Amino acid sequence: MLKIRNLISGYDKIKVLKNISMHVDPGEIVTIIGANGAGKTTLLSTIAGLVRTESGETLFKDTNVVKVKASDIPGLGCVMVPEGRQVFATMSVEENLLLGGHVVQKQGKQLLLELLEHQYELFPILRDRKKQLAGTLSGGEQQMLAMGRALMAKPSLLMMDEPSTGLAPLIVKEIFQIIVRLRDEGNTVLLVEQNAKAALGIADRGYVLETGKIIVQGPAGDLLANQDVQRAYLGRDRAE
Repeated sequence: MLKIRNLISGYDKIKVLKNISMHVDPGEIVTIIGANGAGKTTLLSTIAGLVRTESGETLFKDTNVVKVKASDIPGLGCVMVPEGRQVFATMSVEENLLLGGHVVQKQGKQLLLELLEHQYELFPILRDRKKQLAGTLSGGEQQMLAMGRALMAKPSLLMMDEPSTGLAPLIVKEIFQIIVRLRDEGNTVLLVEQNAKAALGIADRGYVLETGKIIVQGPAGDLLANQDVQRAYLGRDRAE
């Protein structure tokens, strides 16, 4: 579904990503882990067209999205849940969700209503809060709203940037259970996450990003068992 080849990108003259090559297959959860400043958010933002690609290619369902405007990429089926949620605080929960569905509006009102109902089934708290202003929600509720808003676009690939940031452990567990459910329903997820243990615990495969380069990749179970990954990202001084 997603194939990245020799990607170099960054900001002005600063190269953040250096010859990144990776792929995501349909129906997978693939996670990108790494320390702050490793380039994880830049990677998602480059795929989404928000950061300029200097060289290389990003193939999404065989379309090189490097040549596609950022505003058109969600319409192709590639949608990002940004770090920090970024909900529209002065709009209601339902208005936020309907905004996320704008790319499927041309397919008819019935589909929009079905997608809206699905989000309420997936996130019951959003149904209870649908008339409430998004800015008054808790952090966990805002994260669910951001996920629901992205899913309203009926994406083939859902990219998530640090969904656990600032959330209590119980809420993080709930969010990650929902991500697994999305995969089980046939969705494909590219997950950027600093909570390496939680991310690898639900992922099929993973990549470790360090200073803009992929240094380790493989099945999630192998990365969890890797002593270097354990020491660097799982807070363990030795393999258990």
